[in-house]
Amino acid sequence: MSLAPALPELIARARADMRMGVPVVLRSSDHISLAAAAEGLSPERLAALKALGTTYMAITSRRAQTLSARAYDGDVARIILPDDADVEWIAAVAAPEHDLAAPMKGPFKTLRSDSATHARTAIALAKTARLLPAAIMVDLPVDTKEDLSALTSLPAELALPHMATLAPLADVVSARVPLTVSDAGRVHVFRPDDGAEEHFAVEIGRPDRNAPVLARLHSACFTGDIMGSLKCDCGPQLRAALAQMGEEGAGVLLYLNQEGRGIGHANKMRAYTLQDQGFDTVEANHRLGFEDDERDLRIGAAILKKMGFSSVRLLTNNPAKIARMEDQGIKVTERVPLKVGQTPENAGYLATKAKKSGHLL
Repeated sequence: MSLAPALPELIARARADMRMGVPVVLRSSDHISLAAAAEGLSPERLAALKALGTTYMAITSRRAQTLSARAYDGDVARIILPDDADVEWIAAVAAPEHDLAAPMKGPFKTLRSDSATHARTAIALAKTARLLPAAIMVDLPVDTKEDLSALTSLPAELALPHMATLAPLADVVSARVPLTVSDAGRVHVFRPDDGAEEHFAVEIGRPDRNAPVLARLHSACFTGDIMGSLKCDCGPQLRAALAQMGEEGAGVLLYLNQEGRGIGHANKMRAYTLQDQGFDTVEANHRLGFEDDERDLRIGAAILKKMGFSSVRLLTNNPAKIARMEDQGIKVTERVPLKVGQTPENAGYLATKAKKSGHLL
């Protein structure tokens, strides 16, 4: 039996390395690439990468559109770093918080030849590491004399599609947790095998597995759920969903660790900074380089199946959640509206939800 890490474990290593500013090696049959997250890259490592050859920044087409950079590869753009580019230049291009304070960037020269698979892989790693979706990269021949043995190495053609698949979830443990809404509460912990965040299911009472269960897919929101932020309606929705389950005597709330619609705490705060500059939620995500919603709702369906549920009465205002549950084999017999938490402070946020994301408010 081999003790060497399998592909999911190598991806988890690479993700952790990128969070710490350590480059990773991406391999293909015709070349290799070194890729380091643009966020947190040290001057020393930047200098070492630039010494190896033509260095470029891989960004998403969303960020490229903001920067007026050509995305010849469709979904990604590869901006060649100027000779004098330093970490401050990289931060200005990759991070959008100060776009309005320093609007003059470029013009940019972008790559349009060779495969962009390595760039896509690097961006996917950065996203799953909850970093800005931008990577500093340099391409090398497969027979390079550079000693890269100390770096985590991934086969790019295998790693990229693997990251798009849903990681298997293990039902690690469950325990009784008396709650304010019900003393018959039980919390289940689900752990993905790819090293990503754990997710939780809060079970109220003893829901019948043979009948549609009152269910809520709730994405973690530190600011709303815990701090009582008025910028969103997450906290009131969480509490209202649990209260309704308590009143009915049964239900299951899935608490999914996908902060900020899947972009992570730091990027969510960057989005808030952009919202203070006049951009709405969707526009802020796009300027960051993300899509409107980066969450993986397949996780919710997988957890429901693990718990023995095949149909739900779904507490949601979001038709996309209904569609994804149905796609994944969970029958939605009823949409139960959840209209709470509207305040003057989140009026624009809710209007954007309705107009651009199709929420039924």
